[in-house]
Amino acid sequence: MPPQPDERRLLPLLSTGRARLTCRYRCGDQCSEHPPNPTDNPYFGDLLTAALNRRGFLRAGAVVAASAAVLPGLSTRPAAAAPGPPPGLDFTPVQPNSADAVVVPDGYQHDVVIRWGDPILPGAPEFDFDNQTPEAQEAQFGYNNDFCALLPLDGDRRLMVNNHEYTTEEFLFRGYDPENPTEQQVRIAWAAHGLSVVVLETGDGAPKPVLDRRNRRITLNTPFELRGPAAGSDLLKTPADPTGTRSFGTMNNCSGGVTPWGTILSGEENIHQYFANADQVTDPKTRERLARYGIKGAATERKWERFDSRWDLAQQVNEPNRFGWIIELDPYDPGSTPVKHTALGRFKHEGANIRIADDGRAVAYMGDDEKFEYLYRFVSDGKVKRGSSAHARRHNMSLLDSGTLYVAKLTGDSPGEIDGTGKLPADGEFDGTGEWIPLAHNDTSFVEGMTAEEVYVFTRLAADQVGATKMDRPEDVEPHPKTGRVYAALTNNSDRGPDGKAPADEPNPRTANKHGQVLELDDDPAGTRFTWRLLLVCGDPNDPGTYFGGFDKSQVSPISCPDNVTFDSHGNLWISTDSSEALGANDGLYAVPLEGPHRGHVMQFLSVPRGAEACGPIVQDDLVMVSAQHPGEIDGASADNPASHWPDGGNSQPRPSVVAVWR
Repeated sequence: MPPQPDERRLLPLLSTGRARLTCRYRCGDQCSEHPPNPTDNPYFGDLLTAALNRRGFLRAGAVVAASAAVLPGLSTRPAAAAPGPPPGLDFTPVQPNSADAVVVPDGYQHDVVIRWGDPILPGAPEFDFDNQTPEAQEAQFGYNNDFCALLPLDGDRRLMVNNHEYTTEEFLFRGYDPENPTEQQVRIAWAAHGLSVVVLETGDGAPKPVLDRRNRRITLNTPFELRGPAAGSDLLKTPADPTGTRSFGTMNNCSGGVTPWGTILSGEENIHQYFANADQVTDPKTRERLARYGIKGAATERKWERFDSRWDLAQQVNEPNRFGWIIELDPYDPGSTPVKHTALGRFKHEGANIRIADDGRAVAYMGDDEKFEYLYRFVSDGKVKRGSSAHARRHNMSLLDSGTLYVAKLTGDSPGEIDGTGKLPADGEFDGTGEWIPLAHNDTSFVEGMTAEEVYVFTRLAADQVGATKMDRPEDVEPHPKTGRVYAALTNNSDRGPDGKAPADEPNPRTANKHGQVLELDDDPAGTRFTWRLLLVCGDPNDPGTYFGGFDKSQVSPISCPDNVTFDSHGNLWISTDSSEALGANDGLYAVPLEGPHRGHVMQFLSVPRGAEACGPIVQDDLVMVSAQHPGEIDGASADNPASHWPDGGNSQPRPSVVAVWR
């Protein structure tokens, strides 16, 4: 018999979230900064209330039982609020834990697929932590892998694509001096950013990397093509590219998606932290635009501006405008030039994911990952050509160059009932309606006082002006492959409520929201209206301010800070988390049924090592893959004082890696 409500205790808050070092290098510590959205638009809540008023050291390949390193008092209660296990989810959830290992359910095994520094191009040297070079890193798997995709190839081979979001220099190099990085260290970091394309041999157990001619590294020096309505704009021209149609490199690539035509979309996210000397920009309009994207101050954390003028705004003020886009990469053609799609707008893109509308048009859903930012949608003008011919592929790869860009405005249906505690409205759901507000269509702007080029390059400012709804860090946004419903991970927002900031509202039902929520949209791509509801209000299920789709909260796994989402063949939603430390446990991967009596039944499938974040999940019938990003990044740790030795054990340095799990 489960404990009675008065017997339950909240999970201990052993930390307040992500390590300070991670925050500094991943996002420029944006969560501790004042949010760069200064508008007084109706907040997601103000509108919605016109409707909650939001890791033992082990070697790779060791299987850790679900009971490993369980934290005292952190128990997942036995299942059975509904008969039988949910379809496709016949496993015993793992316990919240702090193990320095990947923890999987009983009956499952796991192994590392690839680590930071593993050779992926022919001729690449073996990884040597103390003898790194830029040339070696350009031929090795990059750092801090995030989004992961697995595409079909011939026979038992698959093509894996990974984002490398950012570098944490104090974990890359022993004796690193943040005030005086060397040019060698900086160039290694440039090479460690970007993406990797790797051929894998599949079979029994974990897939294995193969040195193949199709393997590829994308870095901060790789040429890109700028395409779409803003290409060639004066706002995109620099001394290195006076045409405004060709840029160099990609950075802070977070999540992404696989298009129906087999290419990869990747989102450039926290671009603001890389550019120095914003305080020397004198033009008021340019200063305002930079500030709206969080670009300010003098020297940067990494000091790249000392070695290349493109990171110095006093010399090249347009360079930031060439980042913050959705990129498209053809992983099947190692000689192809990747593209930055200006028609999808410029902001801190978490990623983009596509569904095909009934009329054949491509519809992309996107989130801007920062506090009080927005949800976006793009609908193409052209229609998908079926088949895999070269002609169809060329056509489909042009679909994201022409169409309409929208931003979301939401309204709730329980006015006056939201008090900031997460209390459920009287109608039993957090729900409401919404509309997509058009911002631009190709050369036509729908925003007063802004040209179409300005809308695309400064999309945040355009969305501000039309009164879009402010959200709690919209991260991964993905349409369900069967139902078409759209699921958005809203990670958290500790600034909601206090000090005159946006109050709690129906889609963001809690003040000082540490744990986040998951939003579900019913959207018709042929129109501009949609309905919405919250599937999850995350956190400790013992906390009355949480909600699990109406499922019995005594039966669910604790979950905090949803980040990436994906789906399995049974239609279940899978969620990876970022900053579960808010619940005193390691991050992990969770499954959630969306239909039937188990709707909202959150079940933890795995946890990643101490200090790591779970990213980029792939869920197939016989294989699960997840990126374990920044293992060992906890306060006080560094390459000189590692807090983790995962995945290689012993006295090794921690290495971000991709992990495979199978029954």
